[in-house]
Amino acid sequence: MRNKGRVIAISVSKKNGIQKTNIPIARLIENYGIEGDAHAGDWHRQISLLADESIDKIRKMGFDNVTPGIFAENITTKNFDLLDIDIGDKIFIGETELEITQIGKECHNHCAIYKTVGDCVMPREGVFARVIKGGIISVNDVIGLK
Repeated sequence: MRNKGRVIAISVSKKNGIQKTNIPIARLIENYGIEGDAHAGDWHRQISLLADESIDKIRKMGFDNVTPGIFAENITTKNFDLLDIDIGDKIFIGETELEITQIGKECHNHCAIYKTVGDCVMPREGVFARVIKGGIISVNDVIGLK
């Protein structure tokens, strides 16, 4: 495995468009996403990932209260270079396997973070994936490319 890092947060929400709540473990369901998350379903953006290093860019703007899940990402990583992956790459977390399907996204209505800070990193540095192989993931699991 190369480009190894750690999962530092797993976050879910019951509705789209709101900050997600951090949970210690999650069940990833093949071709669906995270059990109990609003973004799960039969589509290409089942799971969203954002690096803590990307969130740090907002913190350095003076917003210390920016925490994992605030950008509505499902998985927050540390020391895993999400900016150095491509569509089609396979990511492994524990026993699960994800396939990268999209890098970045269009921001139609600026989120509360953007309105407060004047910037949001998710549209530029967030990545999206679908679940190829399901299983249980936990905070502190290793994440990497094979």
